[in-house]
Amino acid sequence: MAGSVGSEDGDIGFQIAPMVDVVFVLMLFFMACAGAQVKEKELNIALPSGSTNKENSAVTPIMIDISGEGQVTMNNTAFGTPADRSLTTLREWLKSNIEQYGGDDPVIIRPQADTRHERIIDVLNAAAFAGVRNLTFS
Repeated sequence: MAGSVGSEDGDIGFQIAPMVDVVFVLMLFFMACAGAQVKEKELNIALPSGSTNKENSAVTPIMIDISGEGQVTMNNTAFGTPADRSLTTLREWLKSNIEQYGGDDPVIIRPQADTRHERIIDVLNAAAFAGVRNLTFS
C-alpha cells in the first residue's frame, strides 16, 4: 500500500527539541523579569494636615485689569489716568492692603491683548514699590 495515509515511512513522530527550546526561552524571560522588580521602601515624608486655619482660608486674589488705552482698574475702580506713569494711588492702595492683611493675597495682573508693555511695567513697578510678594499674570 504505497502512498497511504498514516504509513510508517512518512510519520516523523513527536519532536521534543523545539519544545525544550521554547521552555528555555520562557525560563530566560521570567528570570529576567524577576530580576527587574523594584523593591518598595517606606518614604519618610510629612504630609500636610487636613486642618484649616481661619486666616489662610480667607485668601482673596487682587485682580488688576489694564485696558488697551492704559487705564488701570480694580473692582471697577480706576487708579490714576492712562498718562499717570507713577500710579501713586495704586501703590498706596496695595501698600495699605499689605500692611492690613499681611500681603499673602495673590495679585493677578490681567492686561488686554492690545495693552502696551510700558503700561504693564508701570503696574509691575507699583506692585514692587508696595512690596507685593505673590504676583502673576492672567
